Amino acid sequence: MARTVARTMAAPLLFLNLIMYLIVLGFASWCLNRYINGQTSHPSMGGNGATGHFLTFAILAAVLGIVSKIAGGSHLRAWRNDSLAAAGSSSIVAWAVTALAFGLACKEINIGGWRGWRLRVVEGFIIVLGVTQFLYVMMLHAGFFSSRYGPGYRDPDYGV
Repeated sequence: MARTVARTMAAPLLFLNLIMYLIVLGFASWCLNRYINGQTSHPSMGGNGATGHFLTFAILAAVLGIVSKIAGGSHLRAWRNDSLAAAGSSSIVAWAVTALAFGLACKEINIGGWRGWRLRVVEGFIIVLGVTQFLYVMMLHAGFFSSRYGPGYRDPDYGV
């Protein structure tokens, strides 16, 4: 039972993060389209000087997050050391870019100004994803602390 603790905790986080990254991708794409078209005076858009950079990093974080969830789903199915490498590295990269978008979301909120509800939704989801993606990375790498919690980085029986 103890060998599946990280696995059973990582699976709901994987699904939750996948859904949230899909929502971020949709809303951030819509907002970036409006921003590029110069329609920042639209009632549901708004924004400030950090909006363009924030939306770029939000879309990049969403795409990397979705791809990392595909690798993570494969790893949760196999739950072996060899699948941990792909899932772990892609989730760390997705978390790093999400952390950058998190910082830009905080900067955009700090600058102030009027922002539409879709832009505020993207900001909120990026802030929540910064935390939940970090928890997901910790669950994937739980075997690093003890091999009782998942596939570790040192398996003497691997390849035998």
